Amino acid sequence: MRASGPTRRAVLGGAAAATALTVVPAFQGRAAAATPSYRWRQVVIGGTGFVSGVLFHPSVRGLAYARTDIGGAYRWDDRSARWIPLNDDLGWDDWNLLGVEAMAVDPAHPDRVYLALGTYTQSWAGNGAVLRSEDRGATWARTDLTVKLGGNEDGRGTGERLLVDPRDSDTLWLGTRHDGLLKSTDRGTTWSTVSGFPGTPSAGGQGVTLLVAAGRTLYAGWGDSDGTTPNLFRTADGTTWEAVPGQPSGTAAKVPIRASYDCHTRELYVTYADAPGPNGQSDGSVHKLATGKGHGTWTDVTPVKPGGTTSDGSSDTFGYGGVSVDARRPGTLVVSTNDRWAAGDTVYRSTNGGRTWTSLKDSAVLDVSETPFLTFGADRPKFGWWIQALALDPYDSKHIVYGTGATLYGTRDLKHWAPQIRGLEETSVRHLISPPAGQAHLLSGLGDVGVMYHERLTASPSRGMASNPAFGSATGLAQAAAKPSYVVRTGFGDHGNGAFSNDGGRTWAPFATQPALAKDAPGPIAVNTDGGVLLWTFVHWDGTKYPAQRSTDNGAGWSEVPTFPKGATPVADPADPRRFYAYDTDTGTLYASTDGGLSFTAGATGLPSGDTQFELVAAPGRVGDLWLSVKWNGLYRSTDGGATFTKLTSCWASYTLGFGKAAEGADYPALYLVGSTESITAVYRSDDEARTWVRINDDRHQWGWIGETISGDPRVYGRVYIATNGRGIQYGDVV
Repeated sequence: MRASGPTRRAVLGGAAAATALTVVPAFQGRAAAATPSYRWRQVVIGGTGFVSGVLFHPSVRGLAYARTDIGGAYRWDDRSARWIPLNDDLGWDDWNLLGVEAMAVDPAHPDRVYLALGTYTQSWAGNGAVLRSEDRGATWARTDLTVKLGGNEDGRGTGERLLVDPRDSDTLWLGTRHDGLLKSTDRGTTWSTVSGFPGTPSAGGQGVTLLVAAGRTLYAGWGDSDGTTPNLFRTADGTTWEAVPGQPSGTAAKVPIRASYDCHTRELYVTYADAPGPNGQSDGSVHKLATGKGHGTWTDVTPVKPGGTTSDGSSDTFGYGGVSVDARRPGTLVVSTNDRWAAGDTVYRSTNGGRTWTSLKDSAVLDVSETPFLTFGADRPKFGWWIQALALDPYDSKHIVYGTGATLYGTRDLKHWAPQIRGLEETSVRHLISPPAGQAHLLSGLGDVGVMYHERLTASPSRGMASNPAFGSATGLAQAAAKPSYVVRTGFGDHGNGAFSNDGGRTWAPFATQPALAKDAPGPIAVNTDGGVLLWTFVHWDGTKYPAQRSTDNGAGWSEVPTFPKGATPVADPADPRRFYAYDTDTGTLYASTDGGLSFTAGATGLPSGDTQFELVAAPGRVGDLWLSVKWNGLYRSTDGGATFTKLTSCWASYTLGFGKAAEGADYPALYLVGSTESITAVYRSDDEARTWVRINDDRHQWGWIGETISGDPRVYGRVYIATNGRGIQYGDVV
């Protein structure tokens, strides 16, 4: 018995069909199955996102932490040489906490670690929170704040904005962007605003950019100076704050980015830029302050002044980012440039307190064989960009790590560098395809790093990101259902925005031509079941929608489809090459084509519209079997090609829906859902056409916002691939 109403397969005519709003009771005549046991793992890519901070523990060899802007925090496990994710237990309602604003460790208590979480400060985002752990992040206690934090906003690479007071381990300090300086005297359990702090908070400013201890004196950087007013303050008693006398001023010292203290020479090093970064910087400097002998003396130790000219005539503009002193060698430190696109970013090292510097990039040998995507389609990888996270191991003077917009590089000899990224997956995932045949069980379309062919799930794709052409962010990925060797992709690229593959996604070639809209507004693409027809849609970043374009010659020529609803996502029928579908979210109307995408006519009307998220998917191997996933309205199903739809009540919210191999004895594919069947948003599987659902993830595996896309594996029953927004691709297998 089908749970979704009529089984007839009507061909849509010119007139709009009446809306069907049949409601099917939840759990129709069948009890829910027992919760299955799943094993969850990461599909290995290796980083791919901005690592905004790295912190070695000063008292424990081999212990370090990393933070990311949208993917939570990690602890380095020295035995296994990999990063352990610490925030996968944050669920759907806490997605805003996956951006880590700052982190702190307690030198006197090695097992204690603190995180300040909050991704955005906009009105639509939730408030921040502080997590505190007594077991290095294995478990957490949480305090919700009344202020917002911005772990994925400008300035996210500054810091750290969180500090354990060296005079009292129970006292913590937290710098905020718009609400001044906060203080806790009970190890982060409660917080209050520090009165008398000199910085004046502003609604759109940076606020406190860094907190650092220099002996028993605390320093705070202030990111809202105009370059003439003070931006570095200090307190010796934890109560009275003052502007540091003689501090540098001007554009090159407008924003304090990071600071590090040399306890041997009693000098505080500060990096500066004219903007908080990681982008938008054009000037910067490095200064040191004598806090011991020569107390109060500032010295400009900038390795290279920004603003010169490169060999090709380009202006060499940049700021300075990370700084870290050597705990074992007095006067030895490293600093990084940031946002240096003309000459390329580097890490400078000094062994004499900044009097002279050596660029480590100049002698660097980069080995990216473990994560080949880091070539980004070029002949060789870059040393890095957006370098604000920089750390020198306090137990090994030749062990340096630095973060980029895509990875963490590490060295043990100051010459040979390789990604130190195992276990850290920060990809924002847009598209997933699990092919029914071929070597790869998975193809993915990603933010920033294009499309990947995963011949193995346990190793970064050997081909790296798809090239010819290379894309930044993927906007579309589709496979011909009856011809899985044929795949197409779209995205933002400098040398074309669409490509096709005749070998399942291993190798690619650009479309011979592309519509003019593709350069600035490349949207999703669909291919019919035999690979003969392409439909490409276009949506500009400003929200402007355009009609679809159609090609019947593999992208050699394109023609507009005026009857296609502007901005809709095209969906190909997996069994009938003549059929395409599109859902107009503005009007709540299903459109269908039965002539290979030449024309579209309206089918069911009166369906949900105006919601923030819709997804139309077609059941594999079936003609006209459509499922409409509507964020706040649950699931709708049509078995007649979109002429009518039936609303299912087995779930009340549906964010994304996918299909996988059918259960043994079942004649319909397994369904996988990110949505809500009860009180929580979770990952569910149904083996009976959505009559019943079982939750398959658990409270330890939630990954924040996971509503972009989901796919089962058509060859392995129970296997599911989940797209996350900052934790890469997670996959689960029945155990």
